[in-house]
Amino acid sequence: MIQILHHHPVGLAAALLASGLITLPAHAQSTTTAAAEAPELATVVIKTKRENRVSKGATNLPMEVKDTPQSISTIDKETLRDLGTTDSNDALRYGTGLNVEEWETNRTNYNARGFEVMLTQIDGLGMTNDWGLVVGQQDTYLYDKIELIRGANGLLTGVGNASGTINYVRKRPTNKDGGEALFSVGSYGLKRAALDYNKVLTQDGQWAGRLVVAQDDKDSYLRGLSNQRTAISGIVEGQIGLDGVLTLGLTYQDAQQRSPMWGSLTLPYADGTLAEFDVSASTAQDWTRWDTRTHNAFVEYAHMLSPDWEAKVSYNHTEGSSATKLFYAYSFTGHLNDDNTGLIGWPYRSESKSSSDILDVNLTGRFNAFDRQHDAVFGLSHSRQETLTEAYAVDSFPVLPAFPYAGNVFAEPAWGAKSVASEGDQNITRLYAASRLALTDKLKGIVGVNAISLQRDGTSIYGGGVNLENETTQKASPYIGATYDITPDALAYASYSDIFQAQDQRMVNGAFLAPMKGINAEVGVKAEWLNRKLLTTFAVFTAEQKGLATQAGFDAVAQQYYFEPKDVKAKGFEIEATGHVGADTRLTIGFTTLNLKGPDGKDIYEWVPRRTLKLRADTRVATLPQLRVGSGVRWQSDVSKNGGARQDAHVLVDAFAAYELSKAATLRLNVNNLLDKKYLKTVQYGAIYGAPRTAALTLEYQL
Repeated sequence: MIQILHHHPVGLAAALLASGLITLPAHAQSTTTAAAEAPELATVVIKTKRENRVSKGATNLPMEVKDTPQSISTIDKETLRDLGTTDSNDALRYGTGLNVEEWETNRTNYNARGFEVMLTQIDGLGMTNDWGLVVGQQDTYLYDKIELIRGANGLLTGVGNASGTINYVRKRPTNKDGGEALFSVGSYGLKRAALDYNKVLTQDGQWAGRLVVAQDDKDSYLRGLSNQRTAISGIVEGQIGLDGVLTLGLTYQDAQQRSPMWGSLTLPYADGTLAEFDVSASTAQDWTRWDTRTHNAFVEYAHMLSPDWEAKVSYNHTEGSSATKLFYAYSFTGHLNDDNTGLIGWPYRSESKSSSDILDVNLTGRFNAFDRQHDAVFGLSHSRQETLTEAYAVDSFPVLPAFPYAGNVFAEPAWGAKSVASEGDQNITRLYAASRLALTDKLKGIVGVNAISLQRDGTSIYGGGVNLENETTQKASPYIGATYDITPDALAYASYSDIFQAQDQRMVNGAFLAPMKGINAEVGVKAEWLNRKLLTTFAVFTAEQKGLATQAGFDAVAQQYYFEPKDVKAKGFEIEATGHVGADTRLTIGFTTLNLKGPDGKDIYEWVPRRTLKLRADTRVATLPQLRVGSGVRWQSDVSKNGGARQDAHVLVDAFAAYELSKAATLRLNVNNLLDKKYLKTVQYGAIYGAPRTAALTLEYQL
């Protein structure tokens, strides 16, 4: 790439045109095109796009993080590698302002700024999370980075709340042959192998492919729990003619979990004190399992209509399936008896399948007006999701012995007939537009709007037993933002958005809650330091969500939680610094403080920590340059659940050391929970103890 540009000035101009960095008059454009040789131009175009991939961030516009009027954090591939975070939950725990509420072994809630994150995306496309729940975990080795966009996501989907969006960015083909292989062993029988290899498929560099594979097999500190997971991603990308780029990809993940926990531990006694068990305590039985499988196929075609405008069509198809045999242990009273009895068992078996299709067509580019250049995007998308869950009848609900009991106290029951438990579909059609306007040399304005039509049908795509008869909701949400360059390295910003979220939770009478509506606003300052190697962000945010589904109780007959609408207000501030503070030292530190008030003006959602601190740092040892060391530190304030468990403020420390055996081989040691702290991972729905100190040894070899 460098040699082509060095010896061919015309090729350099073509690359700049393709990436939208310069604009030539019409006559100059035609002259340049005529002078360039087609094969060379094609090669330069595709290589330039590969080397300059830019995420569209929070606005669907190709802007840098600094220029986006919202808080954005990135967990990059170096962090994922150094801290050994192969599971998405472990990686997201390091996200500024993001809390991972892992109250089961295979289902998780995420929350940010006091509210549950309802939207997870891959490369900017995705469906809302069922009830805010995420089933299973992504293998992070398939991704180049994870973006955490905090605040309203109106310009991403047209639906959502004031929490934020998680966006996984796929590893894509590059311009160089090569890759790496990894082999890991560790605590609780961990065995892991992974391969990441890129190949330029044609001599002119127009086509390239990348294969990523990870195989994971491990037991757990929890009694009986084991996980096996296989994840594969294959992507091919190439040039079509002089102006088109085609990308095709397939992703497959198969996860098998044995002795999973469905629900979590009951810790309170009647007097409000909490039981104290070993960290291995589990409610599961030996015959239980939770297997999930996901297939994804996607195709993208981007076409340069001119040096300044690009049209893009994206289509994603995902199919998922799961098979479960589960065992839930609960108490009618919500607490244990003094002798640790009082739990009742509920066996459950189901088979589920889902499919989703997302089609997005957009036009992105730059235009001139009033002697200034502006950015714009116009798009139309349609998504459809279908789900079906069939459950098996069972008539045995045993009274359980004192906890903790063994994994064989209740044999697998004789399952009865299979019937439909829930089924339904959801369709969202979205028309969106946004523009970044250069109002002055220093002042930029961002305006946008989303118009959506949401239609749902069936017995709710998430269950609940109440029929939805072509329920249709239409909503237009505006987005307004502005940035002002205080200095060449610092800017102030502000943003405002309406928020809207359809809700699938039901009230005690069985009716579904009306959609949540509200507003979100944020102001802040972003600044670059140390020759733009370190970025700092200070943000003040406020949000109001009206009619938000809030857990109100548990229906012991229907065996379901029921909810009620509440108006909830959140406000707080965040501080983050990320980047390099020396030639060999990287640092990311994020602090969040939060207030959450219910309709009565009192604290609400007491299980959400009001203050969190996340720190990641690593450096190369000056006296031994082959050695890099680093640490990840997480602190949170105390949390509790009314009538449930409590967890005091605590700090957790992870550490790593990586030694370069040669230019190709590196040996890395990871130690998690270095201080061997005993703690509860969440108190939102019951409780589960976090893992004790664990270690893993990884050999990385460059191919």
